[in-house]
Amino acid sequence: MPSPKPHDDPHPTDAGPRLRAVPAVSRAVAIMRLLGRAPNPMGVKAIAQSLDMVPSTCLHIVRVLVDEGLLKVDESTKRYSLGSGLLSLARSALQTNTFPAIVQPALDRIAAKWNVTAIAAEVVDLDHMIVVALSKSQAPFRLHVDVGSRFPALISATGRLAAAFSRSPWAKIEQRFRALRWESPPDYASWKADVERARTQKFSIDVGNYIANVTLVAAPVFDVKHRITHSLTAAGISNELNPRWGEEIAADLLREAELLSEMSLSAK
Repeated sequence: MPSPKPHDDPHPTDAGPRLRAVPAVSRAVAIMRLLGRAPNPMGVKAIAQSLDMVPSTCLHIVRVLVDEGLLKVDESTKRYSLGSGLLSLARSALQTNTFPAIVQPALDRIAAKWNVTAIAAEVVDLDHMIVVALSKSQAPFRLHVDVGSRFPALISATGRLAAAFSRSPWAKIEQRFRALRWESPPDYASWKADVERARTQKFSIDVGNYIANVTLVAAPVFDVKHRITHSLTAAGISNELNPRWGEEIAADLLREAELLSEMSLSAK
């Protein structure tokens, strides 16, 4: 099957449903994400200021979230944090998503063999990818990443793959690209050339663009419709790697990614 390409005029079937903004829902999700990142519970004023929200609106939303068990409040300080109700939602999500359990042995093998951090991420859309599994090596190098971490979908090596196998128009992809924050940003023309190369070779390498002195290599996992759903990524210190390390580990990642894609096909 030929690889899908970004194009200037999206196919009608790829346009997707039009989403109508629901501000209350968006604000509730923003509040939970903010509290998930915060090292300490936060009061309504601090939450509202962080999210540029009217305090009275923020108060109404957090009260509903507390009532639903998604937030909890310390009545003595009136500060809010994530509630245990989120655990039941997370547990349900894990029970219905078997990919992390399936991919974990492959990540463990790659991390041990190559002495790298191996990561599996779900590519949600052009905006986000979410880490769903990882395996850390015994090397002193560590990436600040955990299961559940969210990143812009077009960043780093996985981002080049997400763009390469996206069915979105280039104009939309370029818009998302220009909003990215890199340690050493590639120019758009170079990045687009990397995307085209990733489509051909089915893997991508980021050498120090996203994180200084860190090389990331990624391979795509596809569903039955040949849409990229996940990526497998290996991360290591650039100056400790031999020149052929990227291609060698890419071949290893590709084998594992192709097996996972085949499992997706056989499950249908």
